[in-house]
Amino acid sequence: MTDPLTLNIGLCGFGTVGQGVWKHLSANRAELESRLGVKLNLARVAVRDRKKPRTVKAPAARLTDDPLAIANDPSIDIVCELMGGTTIARQVTLAALRHGKIVVSANKALICEHGPEIIAAAQKHGGHFFFEASVAGGIPIIKALREGLVANRFPRIYGILNGTCNYILTQMEDQDAPYADVLAEAKRLGYAEADESLDVDGWDTAHKASVLAWLAHGVWIKTDQMIVEGISRITPADFKNATTLGFGIKLLAIITRDFAKNELCVRVHPTLLPEGNVIANVSGVFNAISVTGDVVGTTLYSGRGAGQDATASAVISDIADASSLLKHGKGAHLIGEATEIRSSGCRLAPPESIRSRYYLRLTVKDQPGVLARVASVMARQHVSIASVIQSPAETSGAASLVLTTHESNERAMRATLKQLRALSSVLDDPLLLRIGDFEG
Repeated sequence: MTDPLTLNIGLCGFGTVGQGVWKHLSANRAELESRLGVKLNLARVAVRDRKKPRTVKAPAARLTDDPLAIANDPSIDIVCELMGGTTIARQVTLAALRHGKIVVSANKALICEHGPEIIAAAQKHGGHFFFEASVAGGIPIIKALREGLVANRFPRIYGILNGTCNYILTQMEDQDAPYADVLAEAKRLGYAEADESLDVDGWDTAHKASVLAWLAHGVWIKTDQMIVEGISRITPADFKNATTLGFGIKLLAIITRDFAKNELCVRVHPTLLPEGNVIANVSGVFNAISVTGDVVGTTLYSGRGAGQDATASAVISDIADASSLLKHGKGAHLIGEATEIRSSGCRLAPPESIRSRYYLRLTVKDQPGVLARVASVMARQHVSIASVIQSPAETSGAASLVLTTHESNERAMRATLKQLRALSSVLDDPLLLRIGDFEG
């Protein structure tokens, strides 16, 4: 009986995720090796500071401060890029792929910004690029799109892709607390970074949406081609208004494709979801994604979207798939070819094609005729008002005016907002939220 194939794994980055991969892969190594029929050797680890104290300890002899040395090491079979960022991480990824290696990455920003270059390098040099951990942590959404749902076209994918924002919104609603207070608490608990902007302004979600859009439609959509809005302007009053109207509020990524027009739209923004919607009831740091396929219908995926264990689970899943590919020389991971066919001239949807109902909150002077002037502006853009909630504002002499609309479109609403800002009776910048009328 021949000895099993030994696969050498290099970890580039030994922060939260890297240590999680080392810990769980070491703990479960025997069972994994038995199932895969290979030996898994954690051969080298790249760190910024060899002397830094860490909860999980790797042998000093395996440490290096040069991640490119791991990428270029001919004995390393699988390179796990777990550093983050888009500079050194890009160099390491491309170097490893040029050597025909398998790269496993949890880096959604890298994929969003350099995806075409990375995939081209993998195809040219015979390498492979796995990235299950880049979106939704431990939820196997990439495998679902790439493998389990491969028979489908996807008219709609939407969901919660950022646990920090979902935690903040959940706490704001449950505690009737302002955004700034909940954000400070989230930082104290470690749910939010010291610089929270990547999360709360929607960019982290946008990076993940870009990855999903490419998997589903074969088109790379940059963040500047999306609608991207964050959660910092939402107030406790918005949650009360939403509840009155029968909705909750979630930060969603929404990817829709009109196959008749061959138009694709990718957007990230706070959205009012009907209280009966499953995703509307996903709370705390959890993620949830709804995928509608033309064959299977709607499927739903939910779980922890971030954190050491959830992300390490996804990385180790990719290591297992990479091991099977190296042992058997085949797998469902020769990405790029099928998705290029799917795009078939797909174009970005223009603003007038992006349709929704809307929630509009205005702070206005508390005087007669204001609602009539607001309604007149909306009528000029053919935006029809569905409901009105009026209440006193926190400022003396002001009122809060909340309107919902019948279905309109982004072009009409942008023009409406521009004209409303010009009214002397409108005191603050209007807040516009979309209403998500989703079946699943």
